[in-house]
Amino acid sequence: MNNASMTKLEFDKIKAMLLTYTVSEAGRALAERHEPSAEPGRVKAWLGETEEAAALLATGASVPISAMEGMEVFMALLGKGKIYSEQELGNLAVWLTSIGQMKRYMDSKRFTAPTISSYADSMYDCPELVKELLRCIRHGSLTDQASPALADIRRHLAAAEERIERKLNQLLGKYKNALQDQLVSKRNGHYVIPVKRDLRRQVPGTVWDESASGQTLFVEPVDVADLQAEWQMWKSEEERERTLILSQLSDLAEEQSDSLRWNMEAMASFDFIFARAKLSRTYNGIKAVIVDKPYVKLIGAKHPLLGGKAVPLTIEIGGEWRQLIITGPNTGGKTVALKTIGLFALMVQSGLLIPAEVGTELGLFQSIMADVGDGQSIEQSLSTFSAHMECLSDMLRRANGRSLILLDELAAGTDPGEGIALSIAVLEELLKRGSLVAATTHFNEIKRFASVMKGCTNARMAFDADTLQPVYKLEIGEAGDSYAFAIARRFGLPEHVIIRAEERVVAAKSTNSTHNQQTLNAAEFDAKSALRWDDELKRATGKEDAKAQVKRNEEAANEAGAKKPFVVGDCVWIYPLKRTGIVFQPANERGDVVVQVQKSKMTFNRKRLSLYIPSTQLYPELEEGYDMDIVFESKENRKTRKLMGRKYVPGLSIIIPPDEPKA
Repeated sequence: MNNASMTKLEFDKIKAMLLTYTVSEAGRALAERHEPSAEPGRVKAWLGETEEAAALLATGASVPISAMEGMEVFMALLGKGKIYSEQELGNLAVWLTSIGQMKRYMDSKRFTAPTISSYADSMYDCPELVKELLRCIRHGSLTDQASPALADIRRHLAAAEERIERKLNQLLGKYKNALQDQLVSKRNGHYVIPVKRDLRRQVPGTVWDESASGQTLFVEPVDVADLQAEWQMWKSEEERERTLILSQLSDLAEEQSDSLRWNMEAMASFDFIFARAKLSRTYNGIKAVIVDKPYVKLIGAKHPLLGGKAVPLTIEIGGEWRQLIITGPNTGGKTVALKTIGLFALMVQSGLLIPAEVGTELGLFQSIMADVGDGQSIEQSLSTFSAHMECLSDMLRRANGRSLILLDELAAGTDPGEGIALSIAVLEELLKRGSLVAATTHFNEIKRFASVMKGCTNARMAFDADTLQPVYKLEIGEAGDSYAFAIARRFGLPEHVIIRAEERVVAAKSTNSTHNQQTLNAAEFDAKSALRWDDELKRATGKEDAKAQVKRNEEAANEAGAKKPFVVGDCVWIYPLKRTGIVFQPANERGDVVVQVQKSKMTFNRKRLSLYIPSTQLYPELEEGYDMDIVFESKENRKTRKLMGRKYVPGLSIIIPPDEPKA
């Protein structure tokens, strides 16, 4: 997988969250090394493990996963002949006890989690070793039961200490005047008494230390030197016996080295599996169905990093279409939709459950590549466009039929005309290679490409035109508007500036050679009229360039519009909506015109409209009595009207919806 793309899709943040749920260093190391896989068997196994672990956690039981404190160092030295300390061997005993607990726990959960329960069967809690360790070591020290020799040595040692203390108590009275305090202490393993410096000669013996001020000397009296030597002898004997016992226990541990290493791996695996389950439970994840083809079908998918603010996303790529072009206003959720698609694919291929609804299906991809964000870099001298080109170049080198490619803001960062042409060429190449593509754009030319190219389709992020607020709902099958002018009005730009911008858009569109066909589609003309317009263009192509013919048509329309009022069937540009409509009723005495926009009839003042294409060009048969009801009436109403013209039918009526309020 592409590391840069995984970062852009915020998979690194999901991984960081996963690490916090591990309890051992070994489990954390497994999580850090974990990468998405494209192998179906491996991914299905991971997902099955995570689902079973999540089911166990859902029962509320506490899973006895060991933190394995100190065991990493222990295992690293195993087999090197090291004599372990009491603390290290004590940790081993505690850890082996937790291994036994884990085995018993998993054995009791075979019905709920049959797969991961079987992993514990190969763990061995080394009962003989544990028994010996617990007999010999308690609270980090060797017990007297560790060996008969150790018990005997400690008895002699205790007797020697008692004789020394008794003798020193006698000397405290004997040298009372020379002492700084009446107490016995130890310095460098020797029993000493505090003697005043200026009275040092009154207490014969060896000086082992002095106070910080130098006024007190800590002296081992000569009277206890022999007793101290005896105590030291027994102390050495104790150390030799201690080393012998620890060596024997270390040898026992070495004999179980294979079992210990496997226990370590198994416990780390359990830690990692249950960390995945804990993470999945934070967002109520489910196991996606894995299919054997490049496919993405998300139902009610919620981006896991958005928490309660996430709006469910339903989307499909790889079925009827392999490319999905997402349009809509800024801040409408287009980029979040792209990131959700890519992130969910990475999570599934990493064995994680995802926050979606039942019915979600995904195929496995060999590569998941994303170009999200402008990618500018001062250090690398990359502009927005350069960054996009570098990313696209890498994608085209590796793209194939098992690739998922996510492209944000196609044609951004350069001349729109050249950027659009380049973007469409890239989409064509990716379609040829069979890659699954989800892309966002604001350009109508790219929307048009998606609407006519087999294997592609448009989608839009829903937008409430009344409140000018995004709805964050993806609607597949139709292209969306950017609502730039409406949003500009909402934020208080001067009205005359916005009107001038709308006029410039109309002027720019009139020079676009293909815009007439787009207008026809946008206004939802009937199929017969659209075909007639295409035929006119084809006839013009045989005599002269079709673009010139379209331009002349538009110029004629504008000239005609300047000389006469609108008539039924005229195609007009509606400035407030930034789109076209068909005149249903000409202007009344107040200058109000009823215009059909898609399936709705709306009223606009004449000043808010301009002629775009005259009815005589759209419907040449008007002079021959062309029935405009085909454009304005539904098929059911036309049938009903025809039937009512022939005879009376009781209860038969035509309901005409009222016009929408004046805009």
